[in-house]
Amino acid sequence: MRVSIIDYKTSNLHSVKAACEQVGITSRITSKPNELLSSDAAILPGVGSFSGAMQNIRKLGLEEAILNFVSSGKSLFGICLGLQLLFEKSEEFGTHEGLSLLRGKVKKFDFSNENKHKYPVPQIGWNKIISKNQNWQDTYLDNCDEGTHMYFIHSFYVEPEDEAVILSTSVYGNQRYCSSIKKENIFATQFHPEKSGHKGLEIYRSFKNYLSINV
Repeated sequence: MRVSIIDYKTSNLHSVKAACEQVGITSRITSKPNELLSSDAAILPGVGSFSGAMQNIRKLGLEEAILNFVSSGKSLFGICLGLQLLFEKSEEFGTHEGLSLLRGKVKKFDFSNENKHKYPVPQIGWNKIISKNQNWQDTYLDNCDEGTHMYFIHSFYVEPEDEAVILSTSVYGNQRYCSSIKKENIFATQFHPEKSGHKGLEIYRSFKNYLSINV
């Protein structure tokens, strides 16, 4: 079983690779479309700007490879910016097109109407994840409890057009937002499982267990 960690030159990938190693996932960091397509599963991490990430993905020839990879039915695991890139567009520094694997947009936290409290943006730190109209059985969150704390670093959040893809939500200030999604062979989180301690590693472990059964 081989998992590719997609390198589009804007992310710190080594913490993701270390988390994979800790739970026994064999992984490689790659920018090569052919290596991605030959993998059994892939992780799309992300730190940085949406537009810069998409520009690099296209320069490296990875956009078509990612789309073909997902259409083949193989598992894709997105993290933070890697979640946002799956959607149609982002309003970060203008309007920019994403991978359009999921319908919806990426919006910035806006607390300008909050008179009594100031909520710093980006959100940096621990926050709860809450189930959205379903339990987490048979998902990568199956070993997480309602209200489990995960580690977040982000100024933007996704707003899926189809609420059925929302696996968990979180609340920051007065804003309830989507903190993870699941649709068919795509799973993605706004939080960083690799920075979220034991429960974060459980997500990687569930990812491994799923692949061991289905690959």
